[in-house]
Amino acid sequence: MDVESFEERPGGQQRTGSGYGASGPFGWLQATNHSPGVVAFLRRARRALPGDPDFGDPLSAAGVGGPRAAARAADRILDREAASREVSLGALQVWQALTERVSGKPAYREVTLVFTDLVGFSDWSLVAGDDATLRLLRRVTQVMEPPLLAAGGQIVKRMGDGAMAVFGDPTTAVRAVLQVLEAAKTVEVDGYTLRVRAGVHTGRPQRIGSDWLGIDVNIAARVMDRATRGGVVVSHSTLERIPAEELDALGVTAKRIRKQLFAPRISGVPEDLAMYWLKIRRDLPAADAEEASPPGA
Repeated sequence: MDVESFEERPGGQQRTGSGYGASGPFGWLQATNHSPGVVAFLRRARRALPGDPDFGDPLSAAGVGGPRAAARAADRILDREAASREVSLGALQVWQALTERVSGKPAYREVTLVFTDLVGFSDWSLVAGDDATLRLLRRVTQVMEPPLLAAGGQIVKRMGDGAMAVFGDPTTAVRAVLQVLEAAKTVEVDGYTLRVRAGVHTGRPQRIGSDWLGIDVNIAARVMDRATRGGVVVSHSTLERIPAEELDALGVTAKRIRKQLFAPRISGVPEDLAMYWLKIRRDLPAADAEEASPPGA
């Protein structure tokens, strides 16, 4: 090692040109811990270990649990360019992978995604003002979330007048959404009566911490977009997983939404995606039925 790269420090400690450590074994350990070559080697080694090699990162695709909580804490506390960080996260990564393996849960399990929002909310809030808007959103939360949670759904995020929820079963998800639509009819604030639209899609999105990411999430959002005038639209992947007798028990019929001849292609979804409008099985006045049916149905 170049002698000129050392500098005497008070107490007999020495600092190398790279800026690390005291003399002796401690200095060697500190220098090794921050060696770019060692850090790079350990990062490559983590990719050979079971589990997510990016475990500990905020966008880690690993599931929930004690290892993940410890990894998030370690990621904040430990030096990002240190071998000790990679060793610690590697151990937690293996721990999480073994935990998921023992539990028998697949990495990307099938779930049913639900997106909801309010029809005409933006135009109304522009006129009603912030105070009325806040009152309405509080009532929306009080009325719409309990049916979703009672059915075992997880509220993933709230997006102004909308929400995203995840269910383990498509029939349960649709039943909860229908209850939400019914409960919403009881809410009126400053002349605005809630009219909810919802999109339901079943797939295998990636779980990123407490959030979900992937093509199936985009599809669920686009399915909701088709319910332009309110109501529930489901994708084919959801509908085919609901037995006919359960659909009857829910009191709905499914009508395929036909693509309009000159309608632009829907971005972010497969071209062959089939969507269905769920219609409540009860006698409706013709005008109401026409209003509830989305364009192209």
